[in-house]
Amino acid sequence: MRNIMDLTFGFFSCESSKMTSEAEMAVEEGYISPPPTRPTLPSTQCSIHLGVQAGSMRRGSDVFSTSRGTVSERGRNRSWLLSSIITFNVLILGIALVSGSVFNNIKINAINLQIFLIVLIILTTAWMLYYTIYTSREDHAVLYKDSHAGPVWLRGGLVLFGLCSLIMDVFKIANYVGYLHCDSAVKIAFPVVQAVFILVQTYFLWLHAKDCVQLQRNITRCGLMLTLSTNLMLWMAAVTEESIHQTVVPPEDDNSTHSYDIRAPGGSSSCNCSHSACAVLEKAYYYLYPFNIEYSLFASAMAYVMWKNVGRLVDEHNHHSLHFRLKDVLVGPAVGLVMLVAGLGTFVIYKVDVEKGDPGKRDTVLMIHYVMNTVAVTLMSVSTVAGCAIYRLDQRDHVSGKNPTRSLDVGLLIGASFGQFTICYFTIVAVVATGAEGHLNALNLAVSLLTVIQLCLQNIFIIEGLHREPFHEDMHQASVFTNPYVLQAQAHRDIHNLPGTFMETKTSPALTVHSMHVAPSALSSSPLPQRHRLTWKRRALKEICAFLLLCNILLWIMPAFGARPQFDNPIGAEFYEFTMWAAVVNIGLPFGIFYRMHSVASLFEVFLTS
Repeated sequence: MRNIMDLTFGFFSCESSKMTSEAEMAVEEGYISPPPTRPTLPSTQCSIHLGVQAGSMRRGSDVFSTSRGTVSERGRNRSWLLSSIITFNVLILGIALVSGSVFNNIKINAINLQIFLIVLIILTTAWMLYYTIYTSREDHAVLYKDSHAGPVWLRGGLVLFGLCSLIMDVFKIANYVGYLHCDSAVKIAFPVVQAVFILVQTYFLWLHAKDCVQLQRNITRCGLMLTLSTNLMLWMAAVTEESIHQTVVPPEDDNSTHSYDIRAPGGSSSCNCSHSACAVLEKAYYYLYPFNIEYSLFASAMAYVMWKNVGRLVDEHNHHSLHFRLKDVLVGPAVGLVMLVAGLGTFVIYKVDVEKGDPGKRDTVLMIHYVMNTVAVTLMSVSTVAGCAIYRLDQRDHVSGKNPTRSLDVGLLIGASFGQFTICYFTIVAVVATGAEGHLNALNLAVSLLTVIQLCLQNIFIIEGLHREPFHEDMHQASVFTNPYVLQAQAHRDIHNLPGTFMETKTSPALTVHSMHVAPSALSSSPLPQRHRLTWKRRALKEICAFLLLCNILLWIMPAFGARPQFDNPIGAEFYEFTMWAAVVNIGLPFGIFYRMHSVASLFEVFLTS
């Protein structure tokens, strides 16, 4: 009899262990979500013996789960390594081609670079189509969505920049048609392929930016890294071409002229356009380059977050729905709009007078430009100091847990600011070393110093805001009408006052406000209608965020659309020699431009959570 009972208990133990192992394997592979509770064993007379068997079974399953987790982590690390190797090789080869296509005296030209980009675009587009079709047919491909990834305002910005990029490609096609009789057809094929890529990628990221893929993880990671590499290559190519267009070469430096004047805008120097609209189209699509540059960076960031989310199990309980409201926020947007309009006015004057080539007017508009920037960064610094002081008084908790989107935002914010830091410190050294003679150089020095201070303060303010929990609208509500125990006591008193009423001795504490009759006067005195009123800390933070957002838009517009005081003021080129100074500006300025746009996106998120 004892042997029969041991065999029976062994059978139950084996079956239960098998079921637990299968469930854990399914959880590890990502096909099903983890079970909320531990499965219970069947009740028998020999519960003590079964408890021992269950304890042994759990210990065995824990060991098995640990080994499965180790194997899965190794596989994930291998796929991360493989996808990173793909990105590294594509980017290094692309950098070599971009650098080689800059100069005339090297056999690599823009056609070779565009052929390489076309191959990358076709491969990336094919993978995105495959991913979209595969995930739509497989029910278990995407079981989780990262609610923090790809917010609607970020995807809306991607669509806006993508639309401007499509218009730029149309202008390029129309422009290069005029050179088709004497130049390569690749220059027409490239904008056509890029336009198709932008359409497919925008659709892909709009639908799948939040995906946490659980199937075909290795292929997905490699595909996302290929997408990231393609967008970064398109960004580098666009930045290089736009920088060459904006670089002002001193007329007396013949060697530098040959190095930077790499080709005619439409084709070679001996190729003439066959229609009269080429000059207008060329000028038009150069003004759209900033939007194309930001589109590539937005897409790269979203692809990176998707890559980090592959195989991730996301908990949706900590997500807070955020809504955009401008209620009770007036001073920050008003002052920011005044700064934006004034800055745009000075920028237009700067562009018009600098293009005339008059040295006297050039110094005057440079001084106006420096004064405008000095006022802007000074007000921004004061605002960020006030915001940091409010954070010291704020009682909100810091966010806990890992979040790829937040980590990427902080990394990009700090990394992109290095470009602006580089230009500022090079300028400070040049001005101080030459004695800072004249009002123009003094203003140049002041702007550089204040910009360094403003960058440091703004980084602290944004990073602190991104790591704070959002405000809850119900956090200041009175609890007297929602406390179930208070309502329960009131109900007891009411029931005891009724004659002949039978009451159970134990009442459920789950009594809620809707289960009782509450007098209208009590409801009217409830503070619930006041929940949308902002506290002074929330309002101040929103005012500061709105002001900083508009000022960063201004500081993005001016360099993105052609303001180059670094070249218009000759002190940098004279101190460092033109070749070195052009390299510093053309490498640092794209990162500075991206920093301002990324700050706009981050400040908008801080505004929503405040």
